[in-house]
Amino acid sequence: MIETVIWIAVFVAAMLAIVTTLMYFYRTNAYAIEQASATASAQRGLEQVVRTIREGAYSSQGAFPIISIAANDFILYADIDSDSQIERVHYYLSGTNLIRGVIEATGNPPDYTGAETVTTVADYVRNAAQGISTFKYYDELGSEITNYTNWSAVRFVKVALAVNINVATLPNQLTIDSSAAIRNLIGH
Repeated sequence: MIETVIWIAVFVAAMLAIVTTLMYFYRTNAYAIEQASATASAQRGLEQVVRTIREGAYSSQGAFPIISIAANDFILYADIDSDSQIERVHYYLSGTNLIRGVIEATGNPPDYTGAETVTTVADYVRNAAQGISTFKYYDELGSEITNYTNWSAVRFVKVALAVNINVATLPNQLTIDSSAAIRNLIGH
């Protein structure tokens, strides 16, 4: 009986030590774990945005692939779901989220009407607060387009996301970026 009580006491003490150590680890490293999670989410979102830009295509109506451009707002046509129709895709910042809105082409002839189906692509994006442009546009010669009314000249897009869980704590945000050429406009 005494051996059983001693064995249980040792087991409980060992489990208590393990649980206390894990709780201490998670408390002291919570920010790093959250920042790593947000960065991984932003990287997946960035890959999705770049893949969509590469797939930019003339609309199901025959309209030019790019609808409008801005520093933190980009609207284009692309086939994002591998069906027979091209979708209208809208990327924009809303607070600290990068959002994707999609409108499916419907009807005959196809038309882009109705509300966007909205999803969050990345969280904790601090581009607006840091003055970082989410999208930068370039023409076929590689010159940056700063006149956003010249959307028809866009052939290449750079996307940057500044990610930070909590701006009040170190480290500062991590900026990840990527770029894509719109395949259906190369050479046009």
